This record gives sequence, C-alpha cells and structure tokens, in this order.
Amino acid sequence: MKKILDVLLNYLTQESTYTGLTAILTAIGITLKPELASAIVTCALGVFGLIKVLVNEKADKNAK
Repeated sequence: MKKILDVLLNYLTQESTYTGLTAILTAIGITLKPELASAIVTCALGVFGLIKVLVNEKADKNAK
C-alpha cells in the first residue's frame, strides 16, 4: 500500500500529469480556459508539494 501511495504522489507532483488530464478532458468535450487550467495545475502541485514536505520519510524507512 505504501508503494502505491509513493507512486501516486510521484505522478501527482508532475506537471505533465495535469497536462495529460487536461488533454483527456478536452478530448471528451470538457473545455477549460487556459488560465483556469494553469491555476489548477499550480494549486495541485503546491498541495502535493506540501504533502511531500510533511511526510516523514525517515519514519517510513525505519518501518520496513
């Protein structure tokens, strides 16, 4: 479970993930203004960056 969470957090902290999701939404007919898409990406990266800062990696390594 921890490995899955690490992989998920890794993908969620990459801008290309949100660019891809925006492309998929556009392909199915949902459009976003470029400014809104940029704001969503910036906010999401900030949130997941904060999560990565708060996660105690040393405690995770000692638990293994």
